[in-house]
Amino acid sequence: MIRHFRTDPLVCSDSIDIEIDDSNVITKCVIAGGCPGNLEGISKIVIGMRAEEVIARFEGIRCGGKSTSCPDQLAKVLKSILN
Repeated sequence: MIRHFRTDPLVCSDSIDIEIDDSNVITKCVIAGGCPGNLEGISKIVIGMRAEEVIARFEGIRCGGKSTSCPDQLAKVLKSILN
């Protein structure tokens, strides 16, 4: 099942659509809005990865002076799904 999440207004992206299988492997990831090339790249990189690994790599990344980033938002989405 694909889940839809709105991202924090601080980041350039608007939303994240994500699907995770029963073993917490990401099978689909679409990040809408923001920097198209970077977000498409991130989406392709995380497909096939376990959610826990993506969280460990992306959590806490900041964008400029902002308190979050698009990768950090993805980590937050994944944490909410796992909890």
